[in-house]
Formats: sequence, C-alpha cells, structure tokens
Amino acid sequence: MSKFRFFVILKVLIWYSQSAICETRRPHIIFIMADDLGWNDVGFHGSSQIPTPNIDALAYSGVILNNYYVTAICTPSRSALMTGKHPIHTGMQHTVLYGAEPRGLPLNETLLPQYLKGLGYSTHIVGKWHLGSYKREYTPLYRGFDSHLGYWTGHHDYFDHTAVENPGWGLDIRRNMDVAWDLHGHYSTDVFTKEAERIISNHNTSKPLFLYLAHAAVHSANPYNPLPAPDVDVARFNHINHYNRRRFAGVLSKLDESVGKVVQALSSRKMLENSIIVFTTDNGGPADGFNINAASNWPLRGVKNTLWEGGVRGAALLWSSLMLQPQRVALQTMHIMDWLPTLYFAAGGDTRNLGNIDGLNMWEALTEDQPSKRTEILHNIDDIYGNAALTVGQWKILKGTTYNGQWDSWYGPSGRTGTYNVSDVLNSLSGRALASIKKAANVSTIISMRTNAEVRCPDVTNTKENEKVVPCKLLNAPCLFNIQYDPCEKRNLAQAYPSILKQLEDRLDAWNKTAVPPGNLPLDPRGDPRFWDYTWTNFGDYSIISNVVS
Repeated sequence: MSKFRFFVILKVLIWYSQSAICETRRPHIIFIMADDLGWNDVGFHGSSQIPTPNIDALAYSGVILNNYYVTAICTPSRSALMTGKHPIHTGMQHTVLYGAEPRGLPLNETLLPQYLKGLGYSTHIVGKWHLGSYKREYTPLYRGFDSHLGYWTGHHDYFDHTAVENPGWGLDIRRNMDVAWDLHGHYSTDVFTKEAERIISNHNTSKPLFLYLAHAAVHSANPYNPLPAPDVDVARFNHINHYNRRRFAGVLSKLDESVGKVVQALSSRKMLENSIIVFTTDNGGPADGFNINAASNWPLRGVKNTLWEGGVRGAALLWSSLMLQPQRVALQTMHIMDWLPTLYFAAGGDTRNLGNIDGLNMWEALTEDQPSKRTEILHNIDDIYGNAALTVGQWKILKGTTYNGQWDSWYGPSGRTGTYNVSDVLNSLSGRALASIKKAANVSTIISMRTNAEVRCPDVTNTKENEKVVPCKLLNAPCLFNIQYDPCEKRNLAQAYPSILKQLEDRLDAWNKTAVPPGNLPLDPRGDPRFWDYTWTNFGDYSIISNVVS
C-alpha cells in the first residue's frame, strides 16, 4: 500500500470517527409542554398557593423566560412550535382542530422532529398531538416521530381517556397507531410520565434524544368531571377554599411531580449533563371558570383565547448545563415559533437549512444573555373573530376581541398570602438531580430570581403630564398600551399617542397581506366516534356506508 493511499484512508477514518463523536455529543432535547397553564400557576412567578418545586428548581438553575409569548390557544401554538412559522402563514390561526374535522397541519410543512432526525436524533412524542388525525398521514408517526403514546384530539378525561366534543363522545388514547384499550383507569399524567421514563431508560445514549412530552395537564377534561385528579392529591390542598381551584391544584401537583421524575430519569442515565430542557405552557390559563377550569394569570389581563397578556404571555423556562449565563431572569423577547431554529442550532444544525420560516434562533441570546433578535411579536390576526394584536418594542396594539368582551378583565387568585418553601425546591426530585451535577441554585439566588420574575402593575393614577388615559373598549376602538411599563394593560394610551397607534395599525395591515386563509373546515359526519366503536379515529382512511352517516 502506498503512503499516499494510507494517509487518505487514515484521514477518512479520522473524519468518520470525529463525525460519530460529534453526533453523540449533540444534546438531548426534552421539551415539556403543559396545557393551559396560567402565568401565575408556577411558584417562580410569585404565587405560593400551589407549590411547583420541581418546575421551580429547573427555572432557578436555568433561565426564567419573562418576555416569552405563545399564541392564545392550543392548535396554533403547537403548529408554531412544530413549523417555526406563525399560524397566519400555515392557515392554523383560527381556533383549534376538532377530531371530526377533515384537515391537519399542512403536509408540505417540515416539522421539528423531521429536522432533528436529519441530525441523527431519535424522536418520540408522549401525550397530546392536536395537529390533525383524520388521515394517518397527519398523525405523529408520519410527521417525524418514532413513537407516540398519547391522544390525537384537544383534551380527554385523565382516567377513562374519552373526549367529549362535537359531534360526539369517544375514546382517545393511542399507542402508536393502535388504540390503547389497556390504559383505561390509569391516570394520564402518570401514564405519560412512565412512558417518558421508559424512553429515557431504554435510550441508546450513543444517539441524541428528542422527547416531546405534551401533557394533558392542566387542561380541563369532560363536563362530567372537568378537573380529574387522585383524591389523595386533592386532599393536600384543603387550605384552598375554592373547590375547582383545589381540584386544579391536584392536577397541577401531578404535573410538577412528572417534571421531577423526568429530570431524575435523565440524571440516572447520566444524560442530564448533556440535555436541554424546555418547560412551557401552550397558551394562557383559562381562569375563573373559563373552559370549566381554574387557572390564574394574575396580575395579567385576560384568559386563554384572548389576545391580552394573560392569553399570550407564557410561563416558561429553559435549562441546560451548556448555558454560559444561567440562573437569571431572561428579559429577551421570544415567541414559541423561535424554538425550532433555536433548538436546531443548539443541536448543531445550520439554520440556513430551515428555509423561509418566521422563527429566530435565540440560543445565544438566552444562554449568553445577549440582546434578543426579536423586536416584534405578532400575537395573531384572526379575520373570523375580527381581532388582532401586535407588540413592537414597548408598544402593543389590540384590535377587536373574543367572547364579546366577556373575558377582558383581570382574574385571580393572586396566591400571595402563603409561605414559599425554598427547602421544598432544593429537596425536590429536580433539585436533588441538579445538585448531583452541581447545577442547583442556592437559596439567595432563588429568592432573588423569584422577586425579579414577578410582574408588578404600575399605579394607574400616576400618569405623565398631558398623557391622556381612556377606558379600553375593544368593541368600539383599538387600544394601545406601553407593555414594558404597563404589563397589566390598565392604561389605554390610544388617544395620547395617535401616531404610534397608526404605525402599529399599518404594521398589522402589512402582516395581514402575508397571511393565508384559515384552513378550518366543517365537521365531517364520518368522524363521529359512534361509527368507529366509540373511538376517535383517522376516519378519512376508511370507506363507510353512506346511509350510516345520513
């Protein structure tokens, strides 16, 4: 063998070796999404009413995302996460998908798990999908995921796993494409937690892992049992007088426990040291009976499916041992659609491969405390509802509203009367796992970050000279808020700054010119679960005798 050929072969072997090492060093990505969690439902934002020690431990060890935005309701947020595009650019901007609706997230979109599979990741979804299921090609296994244990529609009962929505009632729990009949009676949060633990335990650590854990909690279930939780967990919250809030606390405590068990599972496999963990809600909380639920967005205004801060400002955190500037409250502006380029970049991908998306890579901004690349947030434009909202810099415009303005107020509870137990945070499953790799925050850091993460409303009587404040009546006229000074949206400055209002209206018009029509379709009678053994199914893949559905 010639020396030249020897050195060529040696270089090739070295290159393959380095490539293999690079792949094994790609970080594991654990993306945990809560459903309908309110801004004020986590301890790290100041409430002491419902302890969330495992979630909080991650927040204080990583970064609390205090200027982070989601969309106002479920399907649009999940579509933005998966595509890196604003819902107005995929037709997903109006309300949610229904189990009998013959559509899904457009098939011409490349999704986050597909991009990560191109980098060598194993990809798994556990829990809620809600991006289309009327044909199998819209379901998770055909959109980039290797496995799925969970459900396809927007909610289900946590014990019997059935979903009630128009046009009927049916079972919705799947193990890949098969109906998981055997899980009847097993609590959803526990089922999803055990599956996440199983995936982590069985994962071949020579490959990077992407685990999307999309919980049912804390979304309300069916009307006959809207907030299901084990009685033993609800009983821990007898100090909460409000019945539904007490049951909500039981649901939330199980969610927090799940986060701790997942972090502990990563620690046991020594995967935690090379992991990125995201915890986020999908939209603002349904408070005060909205959606038969009892979340809290206090002191923010509005609820889920409104464009007030309470509907679109999300409780979230980012944790990773790869951070250069952890243990702080991040003030960088970010939107849920930014996760795709951010995580793809963190995984070693070239964001130029992502094409024409709306999301921005926020990795350096969040991990190194650099300025945010994002200067504006389009909250939504919904020409069916007739509402829209946009934040540019410190200014936010709102036009129109939902529910005829019935949910445009402020809703508690504040949860500020109890005692916050820092020891519970440090001794939680997450806290102990973080301590084992010397990444846990200390007491003074926890107290400082919690104080800095709390939103405080300004004194609305203290106005600037010649700054005219008028009541905000969205059914009559657009409103303008200085969201940096007034995050609680109490001081409508539309008449004080008409030129700024006009600039933001023009910007909304420019955005709307780029929008595609909403893809919503009438419900298909073939989707009624009663035709499919009372199971929500991919009805579009099967023929059915026409007179059965007539």
